[in-house]
Amino acid sequence: MARPIKETPILYGEDARRFEARMKERRRISPEERAEMKATYEALKSVCDFM
Repeated sequence: MARPIKETPILYGEDARRFEARMKERRRISPEERAEMKATYEALKSVCDFM
């Protein structure tokens, strides 16, 4: 039987400002990283029937 999901804590003050700023940043991914991610995705997709 699954355990109940705990409540997500609410951030206040400087923690909230840092979190919001970090969420607004776009992380740049190199072409090599993107190719590796795509290869991993395709490998997992071929293993899983439900995708």
